[in-house]
Amino acid sequence: MHFTLQKSNIAKQSSIKITGSKSESNRLLLLQALYNEIQLNNVSNSDDSNLMTNALSSQSNIIDIHHAGTAMRFLTAYFSIQEGKEIVVTGSKRMKERPIKILVEALQELGAEISYVENEGYPPIKIKGKQLTKNKVSLKANVSSQYISALLLVASKLENGLELTLEGEITSVPYINMTLSLLDEIGVESSFVGNVIKIKPNTRKLKQKTLVVESDWSSASYYFSIIALSEIGTEISLSSYKEHSLQGDSALVNIYNHFGVSARFSKNTLILKKEKASLEPLTLDLKNAPDIAQTIAVTCFALGIPCDLMGLHTLKIKETDRLVALKTEIEKLGGDVKITDESLHLLASNKINSMVSIATYNDHRMAMAFAPLALKTSLVIEDAMVVSKSYPSFWDDLKTIGFKITK
Repeated sequence: MHFTLQKSNIAKQSSIKITGSKSESNRLLLLQALYNEIQLNNVSNSDDSNLMTNALSSQSNIIDIHHAGTAMRFLTAYFSIQEGKEIVVTGSKRMKERPIKILVEALQELGAEISYVENEGYPPIKIKGKQLTKNKVSLKANVSSQYISALLLVASKLENGLELTLEGEITSVPYINMTLSLLDEIGVESSFVGNVIKIKPNTRKLKQKTLVVESDWSSASYYFSIIALSEIGTEISLSSYKEHSLQGDSALVNIYNHFGVSARFSKNTLILKKEKASLEPLTLDLKNAPDIAQTIAVTCFALGIPCDLMGLHTLKIKETDRLVALKTEIEKLGGDVKITDESLHLLASNKINSMVSIATYNDHRMAMAFAPLALKTSLVIEDAMVVSKSYPSFWDDLKTIGFKITK
C-alpha cells in the first residue's frame, strides 16, 4: 500500500507515546523464556517483538521469523541450548540472504549441533538442542552486535558460563552494554574487561521481578528529524524515556543539537524543541548507532547540509543494503550521494524534487526516515505499512501532529 504525504505544517506543540524499545524487548523476551520469574511491562508492539514472542511459545518444529533479523540471531542461540528439541529456523527471501555463519560457528565451537538446510552460511538452519559444556569462544569484534548479544543472552544457562573474546576494534558497544546491563538487572553476573566478556553460570532461581521496557529511541529519531525541519519554537513531547538510557540511539540528543534541536527531560518525558536554524556541515562516526544513519542523512538532505557519515559497514546486511537504498532514493529527490562499503557522503543541495515515489525495500527505516520530508515537499512512500516491523502506529501518530497522509 502506497501513502501520499502532502506538504504539511505540524502543530506548534504536540505529544506522542511511543511503544517499548524493540532492542530491549527482544532481549528481555528471550531472558523471560529462560527465567520465568521475570515479568515485563511496555513490551514493543512491533512485528519483530510479536514474532519473537510467538517463536518462544511455539510448539512447531519450524519457526518462520520473516524479516526479523534480531529474532533470527537470538533464537539461533536460544534453541541451541533447548535440550531434546529439534527446530528449523527460517525466514523471508531477504533473511535467507543475510549471513548467520559467524554466530553458527561460534555456537558450534561451544558444542552446538547446527546445520544448514539450503545454502552454507545462511538461513534456514536446523538446530538440535543440547547442553553446552564448553565455555570459551572468540569472535571478530566488528561483527554485528546481535551475534555477540545472542551468545551473551544464553551464556548464564551454559553449564560453565561463557568467556567471549572479541578480536580487534569493537563496534556497537552500546548494544553489548545494553545486553550486559539487562543481565545485571535480573541478577546474572558478568564482567567486560578489555576485549573479554565473562558471564557466570546461573543455576539458582531468580527473585520475582517486573521490568519496564524503555520506549524506543530509534522510533524517536523520526521526531528529532521532524523538529529539525520545523519552524523555530515547534515542540514535541515523547514518552517514556530515561535520561540515562541503555540504548545507543540516545546519542540523538547530542547529534541533533547540531541541527538546532534541544532535548530536555521532565520525569519520563523527552521534550524536543527547535531553538535555532543551523546549517553547518556534519561529520559523524555512527559505528555505535548505525540504525539512525538513514534518519540523519535525510535530515541533512532536507536542510541542504552536506554530511559525511562513517562506521556504517553493518548497514549492508540489514533488511536491504541501506547504503545503496539511501543513495538511490536521495538521488531521485535531487541529491548527490557517494557511498563506500562503510560510509555515506552527501553533498549540499538546494532543491528537493516534488511527488517522488520513495521505494522502501521491505525496510521499515526507509519508510520512516523519508517521511519528515513532507514538511518540505509532497512525496509518496511505497509499501508504507512496512513500518509495522518496529512502529505499527507511526502513520497514525504523524497524523495526530498535523501530517496530511492519504492512501
